Amino acid sequence: MTVREHWDERYRAGAVEELSWFQPAATMSLELLDALGVGPGDSVIDVGGGVSPLAGDLLACGFSDVTVLDVSQQALDVAARRVVCPERVRWVVADVRSWRPDRTWSVWHDRATFHFLTTPHDGDAYLDTMAQALASDAAFVIATFAPDGPDHCSGLPTRRYDPTTLLGTISSRFDAELVTAAHHLHVTPTGAHQAFTWIAGRRA
Repeated sequence: MTVREHWDERYRAGAVEELSWFQPAATMSLELLDALGVGPGDSVIDVGGGVSPLAGDLLACGFSDVTVLDVSQQALDVAARRVVCPERVRWVVADVRSWRPDRTWSVWHDRATFHFLTTPHDGDAYLDTMAQALASDAAFVIATFAPDGPDHCSGLPTRRYDPTTLLGTISSRFDAELVTAAHHLHVTPTGAHQAFTWIAGRRA
């Protein structure tokens, strides 16, 4: 099974509200974007966005340049049906490891994609894409499982990070500076707790 087939199957398996990563609102994301001074005039790409509510939340806040990238066509089809004005979002079906951006963005956002890239090759490919997609003074928000978080999710192994390790990994490909970090417990629809590391920073 390919990566795309794996995630298409995960999104077909049940209702969005039953997915372990479901959240009714992108609260942490919006808080960290605000901490970075990101506003409606900025362009945002949500990497591995799937059915995240972030795109809709950003549109509601007045953002007009929003892109959602995900390897799963199934996920983006569902996401588009859940956004009030889906035509105002650019939907991109691609694997972030091999995708080549045709432009740059002011903000790179990723909640729970990077931690699935457990090999150095995959991690480097992701960071190369990130470097190409970010403008010279761009911001980023990335969330991964924390050291006390799960080591597997959705049938796949994960890599866990603390803020220092996560920032150091990003800085191995381009200069990055941390603005703020947080440890957050995500409560799944079944009531389980998943510990996340969140970092927000800027390309130096």
